[in-house]
Amino acid sequence: MTDNSVTENVRSAVLSYLDALYFGDVEGFRSVFHPQAQLFSTTEGKLVNLNVEAYLDLVGNRPSPKEKGDERQDEIVSISIASTTTAHARVKDVYLPKKFVDDLSFVLLEGKWRIVSKVWHFEI
Repeated sequence: MTDNSVTENVRSAVLSYLDALYFGDVEGFRSVFHPQAQLFSTTEGKLVNLNVEAYLDLVGNRPSPKEKGDERQDEIVSISIASTTTAHARVKDVYLPKKFVDDLSFVLLEGKWRIVSKVWHFEI
């Protein structure tokens, strides 16, 4: 696999993540998050640590940005391929009124890039 194809495969996984965010697509998240992934933030001064199921419960019980009528605002800031099995992406997205920066760590398992860690920060 060439470097370009690896980057494109990771980019595809990142776009799936961003689609799932905008559309509130729980099953879309299941396809891109590893079942053992962990999510972290300290934006409000304390450590927030969620497992995937807790995050999916949150997503499934709130209106999606699309359902709220919000304009889609997301951006891939960077993608870095660290090795043949690890990668990192930084994205910006919104769940209004919050504006987020998400750092996503990926691993390649069984031919598929999956998120194993999400660290996020938001501003209002």
